[in-house]
Amino acid sequence: MKKGIVRLIALLMLLAAFVGALGSCGMKDEYYVEMKVEDFGTIVLKLDTLAAPETVKNFVSLVKDKYYDGATFHRIIENFMIQGGGKEGAPEIRPIKGEFAANGYQNPLIHERGTISMARADDPDSATSQFFICNADSPHLDGYYAAFGYVISGMDVVDAITEYGVQYTFNGIIYNQSLRPTIESVRLISKP
Repeated sequence: MKKGIVRLIALLMLLAAFVGALGSCGMKDEYYVEMKVEDFGTIVLKLDTLAAPETVKNFVSLVKDKYYDGATFHRIIENFMIQGGGKEGAPEIRPIKGEFAANGYQNPLIHERGTISMARADDPDSATSQFFICNADSPHLDGYYAAFGYVISGMDVVDAITEYGVQYTFNGIIYNQSLRPTIESVRLISKP
């Protein structure tokens, strides 16, 4: 009986040390981000560290470095998404692990209207800075892209960007390469 209590106390102390170490890493369970888009308005995002910790850490780091300030939404597809976050001439960013099921990671977030997710190349571990926000449910992306949060305010801004950007169709996909709404600033905010 005493050995069991001693083991339980030791286990609880170890667990407390582990939780304390996690807290000291500076990661929260969730972050809130305000993204101001020139001539359109503000989008507020809730980022989920528990669903995609490496992705959120990368995004938050870029926000703190003001990397996204002045970037554009360069890919706009009607009834699908708006993509931004790339900057010509910017320093190269280390790719991060793709936190999605097809890459061996269980991410519970789905690509529904308002989801923010990381863009990537064919390599599942190729995401760097570019992200996209779904303006329509996109279940075909579930398990293949790292969703890491949701729009909690400003879907009207996402919709306005989508309507503004639709210009021409190529291979059945509607694109706009000439009109690129500018991201004025992205910053961390307190819980709204």
